[in-house]
Amino acid sequence: MAMSDPTDNFQIVQKRVIELSIQLAVLFILLLWCFKLIEPFVLILAWGAIVAVALYPVFMKLTDATGGRKKLAATILTLILIGILVVPTIVLTDSLLAGAQTLADAGELKIAPPPESIQNWPLIGERVFNYWLQASQDLPKLLKDFAPQLKSIGVWLLDTVAGTGLGILQFVVSFVIAGILLTTAEKGMNTTQALAIRLVGKRGSEFSTLTSGTVRNVAVGIVGVSILQTALLSLGFLLIGLPAAGLAALVALVLCIIQVGPGLVSLLAIIYAFSTMDTLPAVIFTVWTVVMTMIDSVLKPLVFGRGAAVPTLVIFLGAIGGMLAYGIIGLFVGAVVLSLGYKLYEAWLNETPMA
Repeated sequence: MAMSDPTDNFQIVQKRVIELSIQLAVLFILLLWCFKLIEPFVLILAWGAIVAVALYPVFMKLTDATGGRKKLAATILTLILIGILVVPTIVLTDSLLAGAQTLADAGELKIAPPPESIQNWPLIGERVFNYWLQASQDLPKLLKDFAPQLKSIGVWLLDTVAGTGLGILQFVVSFVIAGILLTTAEKGMNTTQALAIRLVGKRGSEFSTLTSGTVRNVAVGIVGVSILQTALLSLGFLLIGLPAAGLAALVALVLCIIQVGPGLVSLLAIIYAFSTMDTLPAVIFTVWTVVMTMIDSVLKPLVFGRGAAVPTLVIFLGAIGGMLAYGIIGLFVGAVVLSLGYKLYEAWLNETPMA
């Protein structure tokens, strides 16, 4: 039997390697090109998918209520989401712009003298009164060491607010996408499970279930609760005429999502209430604000009691990183995506190796 020539074998292998390299290069270029085309829509699609997964149980109940008409149920849910977004935004945008401009011009800010009643506060009254009085008389001197930082924060806030219109449009489009995805939810779940099986093998179905559960729990338990908590706090801010209520609401929302809590914003609002209002209205506002500040401690266990809890640090990094990278919508998407990545990594790490 004639032996094959090693040179011929080497040339065959070399030819196959070159062909495979060309195929992979073409495939990579095609995938990269496709990604570049959809890159502007990735964030919107991601948030739309997150909303669809989070609200799927609500969608199913609404579908039953409408006699099984999925398109009608999706349309109603989409319009409700858009209404929840647009109405508070219109109410708070002017206040948000005013508050951001105030911080940007911190060195030129004029503050009215403090009420005499502040001096009667226990422990801190005299000190607060003196600082407030100094600020009303010569604010630039008081803020000499802090004005650059305040101005930088104000400029950043103005840049953030400047993108409010685009952000609202992104949210509206993502809600429409969520409605479309909900109408094809069954097909989408089958596709997701098939993809998961292709990626991770036998545990694909398990990972798919973990993914939907984590997205739903974090979206509702963190993002949803934070939005509800901020909305209720903002209602109180608006009712008492809190200056820069929109700015206070934005800061409270960020603090809620990154799991710090809106305590500082609430405390400042309560101080303002007692400084400018009669005792009874101030007490009512204080009770409302304290209850709304602590309401997340009641709502979150109802969601995370079923499992899929995520460390606070993961949510914090995801929310802050998402906001720095993508703006307001990134605040929501970042918290969910990084939490999902953590839970999938945790599941993979705890997987029992095959013998």
